[in-house]
Amino acid sequence: MNITVIGAGNMGSAFVKQLHAAGHSVKVTARSQDKADKLAAAYPGVKSVAAAGAAEGSDVVVLATFFGDAVAALQSLGDLQGKVVVDITNPLTADYMGLTLGYSTSAAEEIAKAVPGAQIVKGFNTLFAQVLAGGADFGNGQKASVFLASDHAAAKQTVTQLAQSLGFGVVDAGGLKNARYLEPLAGLNIYLGYGAGLGTAMAPAWIHKA
Repeated sequence: MNITVIGAGNMGSAFVKQLHAAGHSVKVTARSQDKADKLAAAYPGVKSVAAAGAAEGSDVVVLATFFGDAVAALQSLGDLQGKVVVDITNPLTADYMGLTLGYSTSAAEEIAKAVPGAQIVKGFNTLFAQVLAGGADFGNGQKASVFLASDHAAAKQTVTQLAQSLGFGVVDAGGLKNARYLEPLAGLNIYLGYGAGLGTAMAPAWIHKA
C-alpha cells in the first residue's frame, strides 16, 4: 500500500519502521521538517514530504500526532475527501494519567467532525510505541492485537489488511463511537505501564475459547 505517516515522534517513527519492513511505500510529514527528513533518511525508499498534498496517491494516512495537534495536522494535508485515516491518538491529560474526553464523545469522533470528508478508523492507540517498533510477536505464541473502530466498513477492512501485514492480530471493535471504549483502554494501558511501573513491553489482548 501507499501510506502517508503524519508525525515523526515515537509512534510515527515506529510506524515508518514497520511499514517499511513490510514492503509498503511510505511518505512521512511532520511539523518539524528536519525530524521528518532524518526519519526518512533512516529507511531506503521512504520519502520526507511537505504537508500540503502529502496524502495524494495514498491508500491510507496514519495520524501519529498528539490529539491536540491532530485536526490541524490533517487539515494541513489539503483535501482528504474519501481518504482512509487511521487515528491513533488518545486525549490524554498533561500527566498522561487521565483523559480529557469521554463518555459522550471521543478523540476519534471529534476528529471525524472536524474533517468530515475523511474516513476515520480508530486503531493502534492501545499500543505503546515500543511495542509497535518491536513488532507484534510477544513470543510463546502470543501476538499483540490492534482494535479497530469505524463507521466505514471498507476503510476498516483496508486498515485490517494493513495491520495484518505488520503481523498484528485484529479485533473488530464496531462503529467509531466505540472509540469511547478504546481510548480509556489505552489510558489503562498507560497507567499500568508507567503509573504502576510495569513497563512498556505489554499490550491489551482479547481472547476467546475456540
